[in-house]
Amino acid sequence: MKTTTEIETAMVTAYCKTLRLQAVARNFDELAQQAVREKKTYAQYLEALLQLEIEEQESNAIRRRMIEAKFPRIKTLDEFDFSKNPQINPAEIRQLEEGDYIKRSQPVIFIGDCGTGKTHLLTALAVAACKQKRRVRFTTAANLINELIEAQREGTLRRTLARWGRYEVLAIDEVGYVPFVETGAELLFQVIDERAEKAAILLTTNLPFSEWTKVFPNQRLCKALLDRVTDRAHIIETGTDSYRFRRTMEMKKMKKSRKE
Repeated sequence: MKTTTEIETAMVTAYCKTLRLQAVARNFDELAQQAVREKKTYAQYLEALLQLEIEEQESNAIRRRMIEAKFPRIKTLDEFDFSKNPQINPAEIRQLEEGDYIKRSQPVIFIGDCGTGKTHLLTALAVAACKQKRRVRFTTAANLINELIEAQREGTLRRTLARWGRYEVLAIDEVGYVPFVETGAELLFQVIDERAEKAAILLTTNLPFSEWTKVFPNQRLCKALLDRVTDRAHIIETGTDSYRFRRTMEMKKMKKSRKE
């Protein structure tokens, strides 16, 4: 036969399960014993218990946002070596990390050659947005266009566009790496146009704006697209000096010096 204490513990656990208070369920007994030892008041005990629950729910919310964002790799600003690219202003990036551009529905554009840190910075800002419990989605321009073309073919374009429109931050990587067919360019324009002044967008490109006509075949559409993505935008130029290339060369030099 169960003791009164065991029955009470089982009841509290059941109530917590119903209310989805997982942290409370795991910790209420241990914290109760601690409260007795430390002569805490009922209010102090309850405060400590609820604080654990809030912390866990916030952590779970961030984890769900990170999964939903579909990052290929997690990158943070703490991992970014600004000394390797002195052209980038750390203070400017740190300010963007705070997320005011999201509240203002402003674009952030990283322009530069391969290996200069564009994707890392874009991902880091998107990760920071997840930690602020924003709905975020990462994609490459090519993957986004392919999905939109497929949706158009299947007659689900309106629903697909609506789904992409629900994200508070849309991070589009690699705009300009491959030319787009006109249909794809038009669909990409729809996504960006519907977010103009309504929701934030992060974007990387290896092409200066003057060369976007190389990948967007319709010049009028290209001009309209540029008008949308550059309006009130934060434009960060990452330069032409590839950090990855320099890192590879440094590693080769180190290996050569060791052999010698």
